[in-house]
Amino acid sequence: MSSVSVLEIDDIDRKIIGQYVADARQSYHQVAKKIGVAVSTVQARTKKLESEGILKGYTAVLDYEKLGLTVTAITEITTIGGRLPEVENKLSQMPQANAVYDVAGTTDAIVIGKFRSTGELSKFAKAIQGIPNVNRTETHIVLSVVKEQLPKF
Repeated sequence: MSSVSVLEIDDIDRKIIGQYVADARQSYHQVAKKIGVAVSTVQARTKKLESEGILKGYTAVLDYEKLGLTVTAITEITTIGGRLPEVENKLSQMPQANAVYDVAGTTDAIVIGKFRSTGELSKFAKAIQGIPNVNRTETHIVLSVVKEQLPKF
């Protein structure tokens, strides 16, 4: 169970978040105009969302294929010896790991990675298998993306 407290946000906050999810480069003025509130409201609400940790940063959405990262893989990892946090820490330090998830079920962790080739993926998979306390891995290669987007607000 998560120890993070859920913060209350209203419809204006949701609209502001939705605008930043759609385009984080928008100015306060642009967001205000699109959602029909004062610029000062957007500015104050944005600062509040940042200080409360709801807006954790602003980022670019990349076209990985245009960057040569044409292989996406999902690797399931099972550990032994009660050392999952240490394994996840090592996984998080691997530059090819775009996401590391601690999960429930028969698998202990899932890693999503982007690669230039299956050869690069093979090296990555072998590196994971070499991490102490990794018992087993199962890697899935993504054939096509059906849906990949941030949630709507």
